[in-house]
Amino acid sequence: LFRINPEIIACDLHPEYYSTKYAQSLISKNPSLPLIQVQHHHAHLAACLADNQWQSKEPVICFSFDGTGYGTDGAIWGGEVLLGGYEKFERVYHLDYFPLPGGDMAIRSPARTSLALLWNAGLPWIDSLPPVRSLNPAEINLLRSQLVKNINCVPTSSMGRLFDAVSALLNICNFSTYEGQAAMELEARCIPNVNSFYPFEIRERTFSVFPLLSELLNDLINHIPVSTIATKFHNSIVNLIIELASIIRKNTGINDVALSGGVWQNVYLLNRVRASLKDSQFNVLIHHQVPANDGGIALGQALIANSKLRFSQHDTF
Repeated sequence: LFRINPEIIACDLHPEYYSTKYAQSLISKNPSLPLIQVQHHHAHLAACLADNQWQSKEPVICFSFDGTGYGTDGAIWGGEVLLGGYEKFERVYHLDYFPLPGGDMAIRSPARTSLALLWNAGLPWIDSLPPVRSLNPAEINLLRSQLVKNINCVPTSSMGRLFDAVSALLNICNFSTYEGQAAMELEARCIPNVNSFYPFEIRERTFSVFPLLSELLNDLINHIPVSTIATKFHNSIVNLIIELASIIRKNTGINDVALSGGVWQNVYLLNRVRASLKDSQFNVLIHHQVPANDGGIALGQALIANSKLRFSQHDTF
């Protein structure tokens, strides 16, 4: 197992990951080895393709939704719509950036994420909102100052953080004690027989959460049951995906859709999206043996590095 002689080293783009630093240390000891740094969501796409024994060089549409992945522009990605395969990808749509105040601190505190999302959308911090009530006045003032002055506010397009924010707004989870807690508890509140949804605004290369937030807050103020709001939010993601996939198919003719990233551990969302895509005549690729979350990242990196190595040797994959 340890007596390997690698031909190529693959790792993530994030400069602070231990795996990235380890890969770079291997290269420093053997400069002749090529190093391929793979964008996180591209690796998710490749892992899903591999899990489906995908051999074609034709690109697929991929909804790569998760919590955190280092983007090619230095922002934190996570709500990505990609077009590509093993060799390359194009980012065709993504969730509009919003600030993540304090980075990891915001991940542990969905209340902070939800208020940052509202602030970014120009929506007021009403005193009765659960995330406002969960923070003391000093914390609220500090957070507002941090956002206004853009201090330690990393831009993110993370779909996982959007789930966190909605969970906090509904008073389901304002503070997380383990990974994915807010999103899982939000999913657990979904109920059957609710088919309505909130709208996203689809723009040229992004989709905005502003109309969704506005209508969701209106439901909250009007005392619509939390389970109904939680279900409508999930249905909103389903409707968004069908809209985006249909636009891309119309423009490109591509009919294959891959679903990868930690958000797809959400069974309610996965089942609804898969069924809706099939009803719209899409071929759907999901994970079977390889985890949809970061447990599949290394496989994706290996497949991408392999494709680049073979491409450089003028071979076929």
